[in-house]
Amino acid sequence: MAGGSAISTAAPTVAELMDFVRGAARDEALIASLPLDPEGRTWIRLDGPGGSEAWLIGWPPGTGTGWHDHADSFGAFTTAAGALKEHSLAVRLPTDGWKTLELTDGVDRSRDLATGQGRAFGQNHVHEVLNESEVAHAVSVHAYYPPLSRIRRFSRTGAVLRLEQTESPEDWQ
Repeated sequence: MAGGSAISTAAPTVAELMDFVRGAARDEALIASLPLDPEGRTWIRLDGPGGSEAWLIGWPPGTGTGWHDHADSFGAFTTAAGALKEHSLAVRLPTDGWKTLELTDGVDRSRDLATGQGRAFGQNHVHEVLNESEVAHAVSVHAYYPPLSRIRRFSRTGAVLRLEQTESPEDWQ
């Protein structure tokens, strides 16, 4: 711009989201501020970089998200305490217009995420995240850009993935 500098309003990159979640996961005071419930997940909304949506999430033993995606948002998450497991699909699903899909062999991926480990993902990434521990809570930090406009929830039976519902922000805020 001629005549001066402008404040950058650029969207954060996936690398910037990953840097944010890693940094937040190392913030011991932040992690300790999350109330943990033995029955269900707990969360605190965080200020993510560049207008992103971010969350600190507590996972009691044996809890998980179920299969879901983040629609048009990309993101990153890191385990801050305990350990999580992610099951994901290495396939891009159609964005709309379907209820049931049969998955092909070889699309399943699993990854163990110990404290300090995380991952980034692109738009329409389908996964489930689990705390498989029988005794220990896990805590994680998540960031999404653009802020979540919807989450599609799926059920899975063998190779069949079924769209069950679509949630909007008022469903989880």
